[in-house]
Amino acid sequence: MALVPRVFLTAEQIQKRVHEMGDEISAKYPEGPIYLIAILKGAFVFLADLSRAIRTPSRIEFMGISSYGRGKTSSGQVRVTKDLDVSIEGHHVLIVEDIVDSGVTLTYLLNVLEQRRPKSLAIATLLDKPERRLRPVDVSYVGFKIPDEFVVGYGLDFAEDYRNLKDICILGEA
Repeated sequence: MALVPRVFLTAEQIQKRVHEMGDEISAKYPEGPIYLIAILKGAFVFLADLSRAIRTPSRIEFMGISSYGRGKTSSGQVRVTKDLDVSIEGHHVLIVEDIVDSGVTLTYLLNVLEQRRPKSLAIATLLDKPERRLRPVDVSYVGFKIPDEFVVGYGLDFAEDYRNLKDICILGEA
């Protein structure tokens, strides 16, 4: 059977919420710089839009963390595929994530980054699936809480496909 994406959140809904999140983050961190650390690959589109919505001077960094491989569910094994290029010691750090579901990856990442002694460490995610939590994660900025559906688009993929969709779609069988 073919997999077919159906629109769940429109590009307009996403942009409105991203700008609201940018305002919230700017108010919390009025002085910069703040390090925005995007988790590759899924968060790159969200990071681009969020960074432009934040008025606080920001620095952009990327990390690669994997726990999925090519499937729809987490393998449970987390590994760093790309580390930071700079020290974050003494800086405000905001992890920018596309989606938080099990919490396994973020728990691992928080432990790694806390050892690097940032001034503060928080999480901003576009999508949150709280009913999928296996580990508790405190997410400071949430774009949308969503049900337990497999979503693609706006940077999110299934086996590297669908990242380029402007909307967030539920991927289902035809």
